[in-house]
Amino acid sequence: MSLEHRRKNTAKWWLRAAVILLLLLVPVLISGQKPMTATMVADSETGTKVMVLNYHKIDNTFISLAVRPDDFDEQMRYLRDNGYHTISPDELYDSIAGNGELPENPVLITFDDGYEDNYTNAYPILKKYGFKATVFVITSFLGKDKNYMTWDQAREMDAHGISIESHTVDHKSMTDLTDEQLRMELVDSKKKAEKELGHSVDYMAYPTGTYNLHIAEMVKEAGYKAAFTIKYGNVDKASNIYALERVPIFHTEDTRKDFLERIRYTPIFERFGWTKN
Repeated sequence: MSLEHRRKNTAKWWLRAAVILLLLLVPVLISGQKPMTATMVADSETGTKVMVLNYHKIDNTFISLAVRPDDFDEQMRYLRDNGYHTISPDELYDSIAGNGELPENPVLITFDDGYEDNYTNAYPILKKYGFKATVFVITSFLGKDKNYMTWDQAREMDAHGISIESHTVDHKSMTDLTDEQLRMELVDSKKKAEKELGHSVDYMAYPTGTYNLHIAEMVKEAGYKAAFTIKYGNVDKASNIYALERVPIFHTEDTRKDFLERIRYTPIFERFGWTKN
């Protein structure tokens, strides 16, 4: 056997050993009492990594997008008990731009669509723990569809630490639209929300998570500071400000276990560079 061949075999052995060791360590890290938090994976180059949680409905509907209120309460209690601090989109933006400091273990809690249960079920729980959050609303649905919030409810939440931002006018997949339609969805939803809330609306989330670089540029031209995707991962200074990552939270067969795994796994994946392109 040649020296070069022996070297290749040795390299393969070490690679296998490293993979096996990692597989053995991950369950230990997941099952440990102390969570892997954002500050534990911060680095000097890209700054603190911020977890942006993505919810939809908070009710007892038996679908994956509907987290049960009791489960949501338990999740918020976990965040509080483990030293997480909720932040607003402005705080996240200022941190990425280098103009602000984040608290220890920052987390941004977001909801898509603006369902009525965000007001009736999620809002009281958020107030119970003193948490901030953000709701991306479909502006043409509010006050017109009984399954969605009213603008009065949105204004109340907005006045008490829950940011109301844009999820476009009609929740159409943006990659299916013409430029004229895109501009209408972006600009009209921003104007409507600003008129109803009485202040600037600077952030949006892509309906169904679909976007491309051209759409991101149009979001910028429409006057938004940043936009959120459903791309899995944490946000840091290496993130595209118009394609910010989020961690989706679902109702599952074991919602508690899956929530804890997402909270604890994501920083590990980030650390090894597995969730950013």
